[in-house]
Amino acid sequence: MSSIVELKNVSKVIKGRKIIDSLSFQVEAGEVFGFLGPNGAGKTTTIRMIVGLINMSDGDIYICNESIRDQFEKAIKHVGAIVENPEMYKFLSGYENLLHYARMMKGITKEKIMETVELVGLTDRIHDKVRTYSLGMRQRLGLAQSLLHDPKVLILDEPTNGLDPAGIREIRDHLRMLATERNMAIIVSSHLLSEMEMMCDRIGIIQDGQLVDVQLVKDFVATEHVFEIELHPIDKAINHLNLVLPELQIVQGNQGILITGTKEQIPEIIKTLVLQDISILGIKEVSKTLEDRFLEVTNQREG
Repeated sequence: MSSIVELKNVSKVIKGRKIIDSLSFQVEAGEVFGFLGPNGAGKTTTIRMIVGLINMSDGDIYICNESIRDQFEKAIKHVGAIVENPEMYKFLSGYENLLHYARMMKGITKEKIMETVELVGLTDRIHDKVRTYSLGMRQRLGLAQSLLHDPKVLILDEPTNGLDPAGIREIRDHLRMLATERNMAIIVSSHLLSEMEMMCDRIGIIQDGQLVDVQLVKDFVATEHVFEIELHPIDKAINHLNLVLPELQIVQGNQGILITGTKEQIPEIIKTLVLQDISILGIKEVSKTLEDRFLEVTNQREG
């Protein structure tokens, strides 16, 4: 894979306060990169710098090896973006909106507009007034607008905000298709962690303007195994395990305990519990969610 977007030591200072602190990461062609962070962490500020809505204080951003700082027009022509909500002329039809935006770029034909409309699944409603569109349809129209000029990079700030589950799934499926079939680099900012887990290839976590970690989603979630053991009595089991295996991470559940550890430890744990006349009713492995890992990473950093 080749790097399409690269941030090099990007910082932003506003009124003497460093909002973004030496941010560096790359986004490759054909991947969906998730940008995660608590509210106020600096996600939208970073996206605004990438698309040129605000200036960087230090560092540089390269899109297709062209500098946002020194070659802005050349760099930004590769980018399609929706920052916050897509704004449309509600008294016009979806098609008339796209025709209006198409005039701003050379070489966008009516055939290209309809091809893009079909890509985002709006063919049946494209000639209706935008005021009759649902929020999900407006998001898809905004996606069509950002794709008209065949960008190599797509940047979406909270693309599923306010959508119902069906709308969220539609947007997610469109983004995966664009990354796979068009080899686009897609950057998605969101606070919906479960959606990011299903949508993204890699995630970067930002906190207090600094990049905490960048990992493959599957590696980030699966760093440790969690086992749920249904047993009785619970208190006796926890007290005994704390005594004989103090290194274990144990959390009390409704029907038993949750243990974080390796598969190799489980037989020893079961054996020592049975020897204490503790009844084992069931055991299963449960995956840590992206939210679990996200909270662990950010809480560790704060601690």
